[in-house]
Amino acid sequence: MTQRSLISKSATELRRLIGSKQISPVELLDACIARIEEVNPHVNAVTATCFERARKEAANAEKAVLAGQALGLLHGLPIGIKDLEETEGLLTTYGSAIYRSNIPARDNALVARLRAAGAIVVGKTNVPEMGAGANTRNTVWGATGNPFDARLNAGGSSGGSAAALAVDMLPLCSGSDTGGSLRIPAAKCGVYGFRPSPGLVPSQRKLLGWTPISVVGPMGRSMDDVILQLRATVGLDTSDPLSYPVSAADFGALAEADLSTLRVAYTEDFGVCEVDNDIRKVFREKIAAMRPFFRECDELRFDAGDAHRCFDVIRAESFVAGFEAAYRRDPQSLGPNTRANYELGAAMGLADTAWAHAEQTRFFRRFQSLYEQYDLILSPTTPVSPFAWSELYLKEVNGVALENYYRWLALTYVVTLATNPALAVPCGTDHKGMPFGLQVVGSFRGDARLLACARSLESAFASRPELARPLPDIEKLMASRVDLTSIAVDAPGANGFSAASLSAAGSAPAV
Repeated sequence: MTQRSLISKSATELRRLIGSKQISPVELLDACIARIEEVNPHVNAVTATCFERARKEAANAEKAVLAGQALGLLHGLPIGIKDLEETEGLLTTYGSAIYRSNIPARDNALVARLRAAGAIVVGKTNVPEMGAGANTRNTVWGATGNPFDARLNAGGSSGGSAAALAVDMLPLCSGSDTGGSLRIPAAKCGVYGFRPSPGLVPSQRKLLGWTPISVVGPMGRSMDDVILQLRATVGLDTSDPLSYPVSAADFGALAEADLSTLRVAYTEDFGVCEVDNDIRKVFREKIAAMRPFFRECDELRFDAGDAHRCFDVIRAESFVAGFEAAYRRDPQSLGPNTRANYELGAAMGLADTAWAHAEQTRFFRRFQSLYEQYDLILSPTTPVSPFAWSELYLKEVNGVALENYYRWLALTYVVTLATNPALAVPCGTDHKGMPFGLQVVGSFRGDARLLACARSLESAFASRPELARPLPDIEKLMASRVDLTSIAVDAPGANGFSAASLSAAGSAPAV
């Protein structure tokens, strides 16, 4: 089997081949390392690596197979870990100059579960500084280029993971999501990204353990790969107070759903999101192509209330919790996005947070009522085609100036507020020939049902060129000469927050 044919196989198929002794974990790892060394300079998705340790683990994995030992769900599969997750003995920078030398003494809960299932950590994948924003670039590692055009951004904050998967450097990668950090890079790079219900996959690194807006979850090149990684990580863990008992077996035999029975609603913008006119047109064309699949396919009418203001406040709480000490020590040690979010939250009062949590509750109840009529809700994942990674954030849509650097993530953070499970599903290309991601939102705690429906969509899309998952042109990518590693420190105020927007003035700011 050639190296290229090996690395292009799904994680699910590779795990089967390992278990049946048709390929060796050593052979697979060597192929992945060779691919990283060949392609990563052109996309800059993988950062710190631990190849020698991985080779030792692969050799041990091979011995376990030959000895007929019980094998974990991910036995022998190489994996990339997002550089926000602590990895024992492997540099973890969070994309911040503050942590250039940070080597954790232990794995966090997510990484420990992946290793326990037999996954072999090969390296870390790139992120924006502290995971702030949806353009994966930082002053430690540089920028991650889009696999379809390295001059453009790969999304974020799981941009490194999405790009690594798209170019077949690794069969599995981890991700996480607050305002869209799994879904947006998956959409921009043409892979699958699953934001699970809060607590389904324990997240140890949340300082505010009770918040439902931040989750960790799987990414993959197929739905089966997403489900495989998910099964290895679900279940109760005392590090996350929102986690709950659930078994890997609960996701082990998901039959595809019958699309012809599904009642589907679609929306271009949830009534409150700025979306590029060309993306609206593309989305309408996608809906027209898939409408015959469903029993019903209706345009959604929904009152999103003051979703933007609500998300601003709740998101800012996490930044205050996470960065107060660093800010007090030296505000300039934080990048503009992180610094602005801290300052926004620090300016707020109890009345702001009380209003925001009450508004989220009202929003949640209105959103769940939609599922009395529908099984799924569909929308675009991002409002624009990928823009240049040299632009820190998107400043306007259709000539309308956006209020801050993350307002362009609204299509995904609106869903975050509802807490429903959601997927970015590759759905052909957009008007510029770049990957188009369909956001598929399931019912409250309906993760298994959503995954089953998404598997059916994947099958249906595969036979339709305008809906099928696009693949990057690797030869074209490797012929590009884009410098992805030289990133200047962004100037103060480069984040899109105005001074006025940072003043609470007794009420939640409309930033």
